[in-house]
Amino acid sequence: MSDLLYHYIKQYVDFSEDEFKRFSESFNKVQFPKNDFALKEGNYCLFEGFVTSGCFKVYYLNEKGMEQTLYFVVEGWWITDIDSMINRVPSILNIQALENSEVLMVSKENKEHLYKTIPWVEKLFRIMNQRSSVALQRRILSLTGKTADQRYIEFLEKYPGLEQKITQQQVASYLGITHEFLSKIRKKISLQK
Repeated sequence: MSDLLYHYIKQYVDFSEDEFKRFSESFNKVQFPKNDFALKEGNYCLFEGFVTSGCFKVYYLNEKGMEQTLYFVVEGWWITDIDSMINRVPSILNIQALENSEVLMVSKENKEHLYKTIPWVEKLFRIMNQRSSVALQRRILSLTGKTADQRYIEFLEKYPGLEQKITQQQVASYLGITHEFLSKIRKKISLQK
């Protein structure tokens, strides 16, 4: 199916070729053209997806109708709205392709079947959930305890090369600042080099 998925999983669990074949057969390959949505607010999230190419932004619209970018998902990362998928509630999130992208998607039902039939799958998703919780905690701490300059530097480190693929407005939304303030930060940092 995907060498990227194979190598990703191999980092965390051991498995046979037959097990990986059965695991990967539970996924569907889906293409998303640039600006297409993997999920729109109000719909139910029925998948978890492993991004094999491309990039997505995960955002919601605040009470003023402004985009608030929670995070970006790049090649080798997973996308979903875990609240919507687990609790079967309409999503408040939008997951939009920022470039032509490909995702390997597994439904909740197929994932549950994998838990029952392949022993290491539960361990894999437990590890992924732990890593996701750590990332979320770090994101919250960054937003509440760091300056915009520090958050921008963290963004550059976390998403190398992404700034060239997305708009400055999208970067500013992720950082929780205005586009104008981002321009000032970028200018200040470039003068310090």
